[in-house]
Amino acid sequence: MSQSAYIKFVDGSVVQRLDLDEVKGQLERYREQTSRTGRQLGWDYTEAAFPYTVETKPGEEQRWFYLKGTNPQYQYILFGVGSQNEGDREVPFVQVVLPEGATHGDKSKGNELCKYLAKNLQAELTMFNGRTIYYNPRK
Repeated sequence: MSQSAYIKFVDGSVVQRLDLDEVKGQLERYREQTSRTGRQLGWDYTEAAFPYTVETKPGEEQRWFYLKGTNPQYQYILFGVGSQNEGDREVPFVQVVLPEGATHGDKSKGNELCKYLAKNLQAELTMFNGRTIYYNPRK
């Protein structure tokens, strides 16, 4: 059964919403940061930190994209954007999906990427297991 995590943009978040290109940009920033870390350590850390390629299906470029694993330990992670109504306001979110056939490695990397994005954007993160982490400033 597939599992989903949600990064919600609430009051106090750095941005109000992201489109798919901006999500890809955030993932590229993550890849660059881990690459620099690897250079400082004298180790090619990029492949271990981000063992995926960014792929899209023709005709679906504006709805979702997926990360395709570059080795057998990793398969797929899907990313999409949307919004939902909570009370009287609309809450934009990024949905991260582990499809059927996703490995434990995919779930670990999915958790890591979700935490990175939510912390960087000061958003509210609902993890794959249903628990919520609040990176946004709350009163």
